[in-house]
Amino acid sequence: MNIVLALVFAAIFFYILYGVIRAATRDGILAAQQQLAPDVAEDDQEVRRDGSPA
Repeated sequence: MNIVLALVFAAIFFYILYGVIRAATRDGILAAQQQLAPDVAEDDQEVRRDGSPA
């Protein structure tokens, strides 16, 4: 009975760990995509990273 309880707790722990890693990976991918997106100036013209108009 003791081993079954340990296995249940281990399964719950790894399921929660899976969810945390999945969410962190998703957030990291979204942050990277935002950083790579072109910057948009106030007048809605694209601006290159060096500050010159596109």
